[in-house]
Amino acid sequence: MNDKPEKWHALHAETAAIDWKNLERFFAKGNLLRVASDLDLVDAALALSNDNKPVVEQWLVENRLAGVSNEEATLWAKGESNLWSVIVLPWILVQQKK
Repeated sequence: MNDKPEKWHALHAETAAIDWKNLERFFAKGNLLRVASDLDLVDAALALSNDNKPVVEQWLVENRLAGVSNEEATLWAKGESNLWSVIVLPWILVQQKK
């Protein structure tokens, strides 16, 4: 039985592969968050959308959720990316898939 909440499924349905060129303007505005590969992208989106501060703060401390660095942006701009995204306003969460 799937015990994920309905909101999780709604967010999951909104995930999509995305090219860096479509994210650059959000990076420039500071609205882009990188989700570590060991963290589920949709779980991170759900925690943000539910304003789960203790969990989000822990991920920030652990660098599992962070603003996209200039180094990451440079690599992704060179085409070295396989990015998935989901929107949780005002944020766009991205995750590098292997």
